[in-house]
Amino acid sequence: MAVIGNPRSFHKKWKFVIEADDVGHTGFQKCSELSVEVANVQYFEGGSLIPNKSPGRLTFADVTLERGATQDRDLFDWFQDVAITSSGLGLTDVNYKRNLDIVQQDRDGTTLRRWSLSRAWPVKFVAGDWDNEADENVIEQVTLTYDFFELVQ
Repeated sequence: MAVIGNPRSFHKKWKFVIEADDVGHTGFQKCSELSVEVANVQYFEGGSLIPNKSPGRLTFADVTLERGATQDRDLFDWFQDVAITSSGLGLTDVNYKRNLDIVQQDRDGTTLRRWSLSRAWPVKFVAGDWDNEADENVIEQVTLTYDFFELVQ
């Protein structure tokens, strides 16, 4: 039986770039998934057995970025800005919340998809673990929270 339509080619997940405001080095080895959930609000009117359902609040999952540790301090400095702000001594949220894009690329570097995260800021920084018997590089991680994301293009 003949296939009707065009065959689909799927995007590869290994080629991506992170573009963030005021973060110098944005090459990352790994980025966790983007996900959002909509709450299911149920209302039983007048003792009805069948609920009226409607969408509720959105919940966005945090994103974790991983890269090999280098001399670059941009991620830690960003986290430190947030830590100082939370102590009441530092910046207003306009100065530590940044927009960031996750750009999926094809083999030749052309953009396939661009996901835009609005008003992101780090909630966790991990400097990596050290092991005398390991052959791997030290990996630092930063976990970001954000207001919302959208698919741009």
